[in-house]
Amino acid sequence: MAPLFALHDRLFATVERLGDGVLPLLARLVFAGTLLVYFWASAMTKLGDGLFGLLRPSTGAYAQIFPKAMEAVTYDVSQLGWGHWAIVVAGTWAEFLLPLLIVIGLATRLAALGMIGFVVVQSLTDLFGHGGIAHAETLGAWFDRVPDAAILDQRALWCLLLVIVVVKGAGVVSLDAVLRARTGRQGLAA
Repeated sequence: MAPLFALHDRLFATVERLGDGVLPLLARLVFAGTLLVYFWASAMTKLGDGLFGLLRPSTGAYAQIFPKAMEAVTYDVSQLGWGHWAIVVAGTWAEFLLPLLIVIGLATRLAALGMIGFVVVQSLTDLFGHGGIAHAETLGAWFDRVPDAAILDQRALWCLLLVIVVVKGAGVVSLDAVLRARTGRQGLAA
């Protein structure tokens, strides 16, 4: 039995070594294939008109991020304060920039942490701002037979991808790895 355990240990030690660089790369690839366009399409709906659309969000942007506040002011953005504007602009930029940073592997751990925060805020807004809490199928439940609830099921998987990147770094093919090699920095993986 001891030779079988030794073979197992040797085989999976190699898999684990390879996985340290490949697992985060695969997590980033799955993120790119499943969520990059989702977040960018959502961000596009928040842009205002013209050249300065990144600084003048659409009315829909405010309605998506502050649904109850917009309803209270009958969808008149001019009645909201500068704090609302700052949050909507920051959220829009984050929805463009954080996914891009993850996909190219630059400041990847910080970008993944930012995306986890973004997903949490998005989920809370969906539940409490848009009334998703009233719909059990939107919230979902873990350990049931239905694996596709938008909040608890799907977004838990999104966050798992992001946690892999936070813990393991960007992987072997990333701008973080290139910068680390150029500067000769050792230590934690990019």
